[in-house]
Amino acid sequence: MTRQRALSYIHIAAVLFGLTGVFGELIQASAAVITLGRAVFAVISLGIFARLRRKPLLGALTPAQLFVLVIAGVLLAAHWVTFFISVKVGGIAIATLGFASFPAFITLFEGLIFRERVRLAEWLLLALVTAGLVLVTPSFDLADQGTIGLAWGLLSGLSFALLALSNRRSASGMDPMQVACWQNLVVALVMVPFAVGQLPALPALDWFWLALLGIFCTGLSHYLFVSSLMRLNARSAGLVIALEPVYAIAFAWVLFSQEPTPRMLAGAALIVAAIVWSGLRKQAPAAADPAPAPK
Repeated sequence: MTRQRALSYIHIAAVLFGLTGVFGELIQASAAVITLGRAVFAVISLGIFARLRRKPLLGALTPAQLFVLVIAGVLLAAHWVTFFISVKVGGIAIATLGFASFPAFITLFEGLIFRERVRLAEWLLLALVTAGLVLVTPSFDLADQGTIGLAWGLLSGLSFALLALSNRRSASGMDPMQVACWQNLVVALVMVPFAVGQLPALPALDWFWLALLGIFCTGLSHYLFVSSLMRLNARSAGLVIALEPVYAIAFAWVLFSQEPTPRMLAGAALIVAAIVWSGLRKQAPAAADPAPAPK
């Protein structure tokens, strides 16, 4: 694994992450069905990628590790459901920018829950994200679809922050591919009661989009992300992944004519700047902490 190949992998992963909202827009099914289908295809693809890397996914897990994976899987299901609802209600750009608030939530939780001291730089990070979200908000009227969509996007960012903290605090030392596979399996099991009755009416084209979403935007993207960390540190990888909202807005603009307003672009710039600054500020070890499953 050369550095050039690792950089190529992480950039492709960022593009695939950005495509997630596109598939959420294309698939006409409910958020619950999209989440179930994505998880099922992700488990299959992750199993194939693990086989290629000769990584055992069914290795021995302690009861404590299994408990952590179940909790993380429930959080991942909540994250995906709220994100796809946000896409359906507010559009791809608003959903992605709402989700991009997760570094601010992580900073808050580290200070409030884990009693870690929040430094001035972290308060400035919160201020940047907040200012960006204020600019992105179409209006402060709860009857506005864009505002409702942004609220769901913020819930998506909140649940993803809890997922990231759960993985960072409790799943340290576990193989990232194994973590992702088990979490997706839990997502599928959680979503079955809510979505299985809708599957018979799902059009063939939606099955095709679900397969692409699960295989490429989840399985392949996670494989590329984890592989890139063999050569890149987490800080460098995080800076590239910060481009995800940019890709998502570009895809929405080109494919669905969801043209962002100058105010939304200004808010997006502030949020992306906050994510980049967060990545530059934190020197996280590359392989010690398993990365949270891709969006």
